[in-house]
This record gives sequence, C-alpha cells and structure tokens, in this order.
Amino acid sequence: MIPRIHQQGSNTLGLLHYLYGKGTHEEHIDPHLVASFYGMAPDPGRDPSATKKDLQHLLDQPLSLLDADRRPDKHVWHCSVRAAPDDPILSDEQWGDIARRMVAATGIDPGDGAGCRWAAVRHADDHIHIIATLVREDGRRPDHHRSGKRAQAECRLIEKELGLHQVAPGDGTAAKRATSAERHKAERVGRERPAREELRETVRRAVAGAASEEEFFDRLASAGLLIRQRIAPSGDRLGYTVALPGDRNKDGEPVFYSGSKLAPDLSLPRIRERWTPPADAATAADASRPEKPAVPDVTGPAFARRRATAATWQALLIIDHGDDSAAAAQIAAAGEILDALAKTSAAHTRTELREAAFAFERATRSHIKAVRGYDCALRQAARDLVHSGPALGRGEDGATTAMLIDMAFFLAIAAANWHAKRHHAQQAQAARQAAEHLRAAYQAAATQPMDVLRQRGRRMPQLLRHRQVAILRHAVPDLAEQILAEPGWPALAATLADAKDAGHNPATLLTEATRRRELDTATSISDVLVWRLRRSAHLPAAPENPHATTTRDKRHVPSPAPAAQPPNRAANGAARRR
Repeated sequence: MIPRIHQQGSNTLGLLHYLYGKGTHEEHIDPHLVASFYGMAPDPGRDPSATKKDLQHLLDQPLSLLDADRRPDKHVWHCSVRAAPDDPILSDEQWGDIARRMVAATGIDPGDGAGCRWAAVRHADDHIHIIATLVREDGRRPDHHRSGKRAQAECRLIEKELGLHQVAPGDGTAAKRATSAERHKAERVGRERPAREELRETVRRAVAGAASEEEFFDRLASAGLLIRQRIAPSGDRLGYTVALPGDRNKDGEPVFYSGSKLAPDLSLPRIRERWTPPADAATAADASRPEKPAVPDVTGPAFARRRATAATWQALLIIDHGDDSAAAAQIAAAGEILDALAKTSAAHTRTELREAAFAFERATRSHIKAVRGYDCALRQAARDLVHSGPALGRGEDGATTAMLIDMAFFLAIAAANWHAKRHHAQQAQAARQAAEHLRAAYQAAATQPMDVLRQRGRRMPQLLRHRQVAILRHAVPDLAEQILAEPGWPALAATLADAKDAGHNPATLLTEATRRRELDTATSISDVLVWRLRRSAHLPAAPENPHATTTRDKRHVPSPAPAAQPPNRAANGAARRR
C-alpha cells in the first residue's frame, strides 16, 4: 500500500471536480465518499441533492476563522493511498477505516476534537484520495510535519493487519516517481515509459564510464536529448536540464528535467564526485585494480568483458569484507557496469539486461556515503565496455558476455545481502529483482557455450575421463559425488583438461575455486566451478571449432589420426542460479 502526499494547492473546488470527474481517460468509475470528518460531509457522487460546491464550502469553513491576511495561500492538503496490484479489492468500509487512520497518523485530524476538515473519495477499486483544509476547527494550523513518512509508517501497519502486500519501507534516497499525469501522458503518446524514467535511464548510461564533463555531455547529445546548461558568470557549469525531443507541454515547449529531479545522484555536483575522488581512495583503488587477463587472442568486446568480470570479482570481495563506505562505492559503480552491459550486448540478452539495470538503480543509493575512488576499477571496466562497442551474441563475445552476466548476478546477490543486513529494505529488494533479470539474461547467453563444453567433455576418451574423476575426488572429496551426478560434469571435465594443457595444475585450481566463495546454494556446482576455473586460468571462453578436442584428448585416441592443433577457444561454463 503506497501513500502519496501531493503538493499543497489553493483550489478546493478544482480538486473536487477532478476527484468526482471521469478522469483523463474515463478511468474514474462511480466516484463516491467513503469517509469524512465526523461523517458530516455531503456526497456529490451518490446524493443527487449534494453538489461539489456544497462539499467545498463545508471543507473550507474553518478559513473564515482567520483574517484574510492570515489565511494560508495554499490550504488544500491532498493524499492518495493505493493498494498493490496483487492485493484483494477492499470494501468501502475498509477504505474508510484506512482514510481515518491516515488523517490521524499524519496530524490532519489527530482525534482531539478540533482537527482539520477532510473527505475521502473512492473512484477506483484500488485507491482513494483524501482532501483536507489545512486549518483546524480552532483556527490553528495542523502539525503535519513529515506527513509523508508518517503516512508510510501507518501503511506498513495496515498491510500487516489486513494481510496485504508488504511494501519495503524507504529511506528518502529513491528517485522521484513519475506522476500519474506523466504516466497517462506516456500512455497517450504510445511511449513505453514516462519521459522522466526514459531520461533517467539515458542519463545513467551517459554517466557510465564517462571520464569528464565534456564526455558526459557529448554522450547526452549523441543520445538525442535536448540539453540546457546553467553557466556561471565565470564560465563554470552550475547544472543542467534535459528533455526528450518529443515530450512537449500544452504550449508546445519541451519539458525539461534537472538531473537532481531524475535521481539524487544525477545532479552535476554528484556526478563530478565520480571524476574527482579523494587521493587516498584512488591510491587504494590502484592497488586493488585487477591485472590484465593473459588471453592473447581476445580483443574488443570480449576482452572488455573479461576485464569487467575480474573487476566485478574484486568488487564482490570488497562488498563482503570491506568497510561500508568502500562497499557502497562498489555497489554504486556496479550500476554503471549493468548500464554499459545493457547498452553493448546482443539483442537476445538486451531486454533482460536493461530491466536488470533499471531495477538495480534503486540499490545504488542509501544513506551510507559511497567514498569514490574505491570504485575506479569498476568505472574503468564500464568505460571499456562502452568504448569496445557492441558485442556479438556468439563466439568469444557471447561466451564472455555470459561470464560477465554470471559474475554480475553474484554481485547483485551480494549487494542484496549487504543492504538487508543494514535494513535497507527497498535497496535489498531492488538488488534481488535485478538478480532475477540477470539470471534470465545469463540463461540466454550461456546455453550455447555450455552445450559445446559438455559435448567436448562427453567425447573425451574414457581413460582421460577417469583421470579427471580422480583429480576431482582428490581435490574436493566432499563434493565429488554430487558433482559427478550433475549434468554439467562433462563441461567441468573438459575445462580441467584445458587447464592442464595450458600448463596449470587442475587439482590446485579446483581446490582454490571451491574456497573462493560458498557453494552451498549452487544449483549446479559443476557449472559454478567451470566459470571459476576458466576465468582464473585465463582459458578462452568459446571454441572456434566446437568439435575439437584437447591435445591430451588426442594422445589417448586409440586409432591413429592426423595431429590437431589445440583449439584457441573453449566454451566457458556458466554458474547457475543459487
């Protein structure tokens, strides 16, 4: 249940005309009163003898207790309360009780016998509107300070008592929601999302990995936005506003939004914090920046994705073990990784990645201040993703995309756990929603490379397969039988053989991989280990020839065959959902 305190107004009758009208899209059905102060208000919706003017006069009578020069300029208080889409339809009596609780909780009518006059109107199944006059019966002004937070707290109690969907409580760091007028306008013009949300997504993508103000504004212009900059007499930029070219007001002028109105961290001063980190934080970030992966035949989008995967792994460690300010910085920068990934990935993963980035945006902000500088590696990785260009959905590009999505999934889960431990309910929920979209994107990206690896594992000679089983049982005896029973074991066996061919000790790699992070929640441990081994051993992610076998495979083929070169790419395994 979501309450919303609207801006105060001065036209009681105008608001009543809207509440009892047909709505902008004929959506108001049977507008009627469900509750009012002392139950005295007339109902223009169902009483033929009552008019909206009658109700307006009754509500505004306390204004006459004050001299004209003492009356508030904006005396109309307006609150809407909306149920969740999956909530049952409440009766008029239930909505009336909710209205009475809301005006009491917010201080509009606290129950002392001299509260403000108010009325609650229902014109749809899922919500009500409460209108009140901000002058009490005794002529004093009501104490409705922080009425929004007080309304939220009361709604949380109502949800529990009525068994309704329980909304995660907020902390004031969320981006401003689109208004009902903005949503209706988007529907009217056939836009997928309100202009405010489209602009927020576009500006976020422009920020992702940008290294300077000039680059940021160039990206905004390249995205086709209309831009206005506030310039000081000294020539310095003070701020900016943006608009969609097709979003116009009734006078035909573009509707501009400032960065701070799109999201708290999209104001120009907050964006600048990403480019001017504290010196000590930058030094710490340099020390923890991941090394360049040793895969000589990987360039472009695939190489950028490997770098981003390594940076994401480092971010996971910081979130798990670092202090709060450093962890908050990593989570904030992770949003840039998701924005860059959604912008540059292939079509079959783009929708889910875009939804993941859209959901995770809420998880990037909390009251814990993110100390910029600790996030340099992730921000550079986001920059590399953008500048490397679009990735193909196949081959090394596709497989490394799956590798990065897999790691981003674990980062989203880590962020959700981090926020949950600090009672950041909305942020934790947003991170979990992002993880679900990342899971779907991963499944689309990883199916083909994982299938190739499993085929290679099944085609290995029996003697070599037995050798991989022995390595597995020696390295991870407690998990060996479970792994051997999984469908992903052949892919892990092929990866162990590839690691041996690359000069690594497979048993050592396997032991290290099982210690890096817990495996108890893994649906397929073998898939998780395939990902970890191929990343840590710098093995190519996708084979050029899916039917190739490793060099060691060839040495165990009983019939003579022409010598084959080792494949320069092997399909990566994929960590499944936990």
